Amino acid sequence: MIEYLQNLTNVEIFFLAIGFVGQGLFASRFIFQWIYSEQKGESYIPIIFWYLSILGGIGLLIYAIFRKDPVIITGQTFGILIYVRNLILIKRKKSKS
Repeated sequence: MIEYLQNLTNVEIFFLAIGFVGQGLFASRFIFQWIYSEQKGESYIPIIFWYLSILGGIGLLIYAIFRKDPVIITGQTFGILIYVRNLILIKRKKSKS
């Protein structure tokens, strides 16, 4: 791993860090979902799940664009749209209450 990092430019290391942060945010959403579900005693998706999904997805999308990876670009783009839509639906439901 150290040898791999030594061969990278500063720009590549910067985008690699963005990718890792994005992946960390994306993965952490399941930890929050698990904690909230345990507290409620049932399966529950808290609103922070969607925000972490968006932030993690954006980080991964930036990394994928830098890497020019069409598979990850496509997947993250559609995912982000779905996460945003879920937030819109949640806010719409709250405003009706």
